[in-house]
Amino acid sequence: MKALVALILLVQLPIHKALPAAPPAPLGCDDPESEAAAQAAVNYINAHSHHGYKFALNRIEDVRLVPQGPNNDILFLELDLLETKCPILSPTPLENCTVRSFTEHAVEGDCDVKLQKVDGTFSVLASKCHSHADSSEDILRICPDCTLLASLNDTEVLETVSAALNDYNSKSTDPYLRLLEIGRAKIQYYPAHAVVAEFAVGATNCSAEEAKASVQACQLLPKDQSNFGFCTAVMVKRPSQDLRVDCQLYGHQVPIPAIPLLSRPGVTYAHPGQDTSAGLAPSAVGFTTHNLGLSHSNPVASESSSSEVFRSMLSAKSVTKRAVAEAAQHDKVPRPVGFVPPPPPCPGKIRHFDI
Repeated sequence: MKALVALILLVQLPIHKALPAAPPAPLGCDDPESEAAAQAAVNYINAHSHHGYKFALNRIEDVRLVPQGPNNDILFLELDLLETKCPILSPTPLENCTVRSFTEHAVEGDCDVKLQKVDGTFSVLASKCHSHADSSEDILRICPDCTLLASLNDTEVLETVSAALNDYNSKSTDPYLRLLEIGRAKIQYYPAHAVVAEFAVGATNCSAEEAKASVQACQLLPKDQSNFGFCTAVMVKRPSQDLRVDCQLYGHQVPIPAIPLLSRPGVTYAHPGQDTSAGLAPSAVGFTTHNLGLSHSNPVASESSSSEVFRSMLSAKSVTKRAVAEAAQHDKVPRPVGFVPPPPPCPGKIRHFDI
């Protein structure tokens, strides 16, 4: 009898063995760690962008964390960004930049970013972005009277920028300003025919008088004296003619050690020696905005090439999609009356507005 009891207890023993620890809950898009990673990613994207305006975070679409070891994780992020009113050249901190409203014809950026977190510090390994203006149909559906973005190389836009810059230079005692690029423009036809343009400028080694003699000889100031700025011009054509231009120069900015001056935002698209009085066609010919168009790999990243990085991004996305599908099947399990399911971990909250 004792032997039988012992045998029964022996059989039951594995039942009481400790179960393995449950895997950690997946990282949510609105978790503090995700938001910290997204902020690091947005700062990196703005620091490596060369055209247009700074972008701000609107929503974290997806996040996936892959542990690599103690205090070492890889994170994959999908981000929705929105264009702000701060030119990429502006020294204004991103947190002080106003996101352009929907009715101002908003521009959205979509980014995939891979980061590494070591001992609590994030570093971006690779990023890939593109941007686009909201569709005209969406804008006019909500705001029929809103003015839409005009092509950056529209004849009226180029005429307005040229006239405004010539007018500003003729009245200024400061160094002659040269056009770097046109940022955005709108053409209004009612109640008045008016053109509004925003454009980036750089100070040259010429005065306005010297530029009249030979504008081709005017070059941007050397890096230890560089001075860039941004202008807004309004040209009214009908019923009466009027031209207003306002330029803000940012003063000399000390180059960031990791980003040489000629690779810093807003500088690489200068066209040496071109006469701005004739109107400088921007790089984004035929488009209404500059595409964020960023594809960048950190040179100190462990991956041998950006293609490997983005292959791993795609792999992470497919794993995430499978996990979402499995969770959906799991949610079909009957729940008690009154059960309120927790919110999905992704996508995250919208910080400004949805496009």
